[in-house]
Amino acid sequence: MASPSPGYSITLRVQAPSSFTATAELAAAVGSAGASITALDVTESHHDSIVVDVSCNTTDAAHGERVRDALNALDGVNVKKLSDRTFLMHLGGKLEVVPKVPLRNRDDLSRAYTPGVARVCMAIAENPDDARRLTVKRNTVAVVTDGSAVLGLGNIGPAAALPVMEGKAALFKQFANVDAWPVCLDTQDTEEIISIVKALAPVYGGVNLEDIAAPRCFEIENRLREELDIPVFHDDQHGTAIVTLAALTNALRVVDKKIENVRIVVSGVGAAGSAIIQLLQAQGAKNIVACDRKGAIHSGQNHTDEHRRWIAENTNQNAFSGTLHEALNGADVFIGVSAPNLLGEEQVKSMADKAIVFAMANPDPEIDPIVAARHAAVVATGRSDFPNQINNVLAFPGFFRGLLDAGASDITPQMLVAAADAIAARVDDDELNASFIIPSVFDPHVAGDVAAAVAAAAHAAHQGSAAESAE
Repeated sequence: MASPSPGYSITLRVQAPSSFTATAELAAAVGSAGASITALDVTESHHDSIVVDVSCNTTDAAHGERVRDALNALDGVNVKKLSDRTFLMHLGGKLEVVPKVPLRNRDDLSRAYTPGVARVCMAIAENPDDARRLTVKRNTVAVVTDGSAVLGLGNIGPAAALPVMEGKAALFKQFANVDAWPVCLDTQDTEEIISIVKALAPVYGGVNLEDIAAPRCFEIENRLREELDIPVFHDDQHGTAIVTLAALTNALRVVDKKIENVRIVVSGVGAAGSAIIQLLQAQGAKNIVACDRKGAIHSGQNHTDEHRRWIAENTNQNAFSGTLHEALNGADVFIGVSAPNLLGEEQVKSMADKAIVFAMANPDPEIDPIVAARHAAVVATGRSDFPNQINNVLAFPGFFRGLLDAGASDITPQMLVAAADAIAARVDDDELNASFIIPSVFDPHVAGDVAAAVAAAAHAAHQGSAAESAE
């Protein structure tokens, strides 16, 4: 299933004989090695040789070495250097802090810093709510992790998690102009994480929890929501759920089915699976069977994990007790947030007519999407190299933009549904098809539409609370 990917993009600096066919020969060698050329740049030209930077996508690090060997095998060609473009992008990190105000002279300094800043400090001391108006708090989010469940890499720790959190912060800024900062904690103790985040909270207008393993992530989020006056959002749960609901909304339009009528099988009951189930139910789904490694979760089982217990009590009303493969027989929808290569062609073939398959395990999905597409009407993954990428970046930047704009202190299911509806609505009727059920992450309108929808839902929730208090 592996194919050349920008995630394994390399640049090879190659010295070659000067001739009219030199670059064509280099390109042919790269292609014969199975890589995908993205650029050929002649950086030096001499009377007897040229130096060419050859950029291409490969499948993995070993593939890059094979490309190097293929070029070196050409007569008179010498690969002087191989550079990994992903590592080059990360040199020195991906973030910086830039002042928003000029500091050109003593006048500027006197107002931005001492003595003028003391007046602003005292104003906040007298009215703490002014911190949102007079500091970075109004537009700043903490991206918090303990490194215990990073991407599909597992428990790799806070330092190794930092490149992901930097990337997350960059996405916040790029797509929604939200200033976010990585907060990678060198502890995996639940109480300590809660205590640290509470202590850091005065600086931030919101907290984005990221890559914290289940079931600790549930308690951390719940406690912080109860004990802080700023919104706390676990992206692995709610970001994934929002985009999944948006994609399913449009996939059901493609196959002309209703969410309340379809049978949905969810593989994976960790942070993402649990949140997906709850949000689908909030949108009207009535027939969901959730499966873990042992098979379907049902009310006849004893679960010490309160989240599995909730799933057992609130899903699978017919008490189906078979395996994941057996659960798929006749199912309309499969949603996978679990592990690679769990399904084969036969399982998808056993599903209902016009089936929907969301195989979202990363980097390798539960089934090869090309195989799934032989029988399913709509197929989506979490990958960028196949159609219908279900990507959290469609949700979290705009979601926090809306929360910050509304000055929200809490997150409601109505906000999550509103965000999903806004994402789904970005695909017009004349664009909608089996290969386009979700907008591109580079659609410039997505974040703004999500922000507006979330802010409207937040204002509605606030007005409802005010009306209840008045009564």
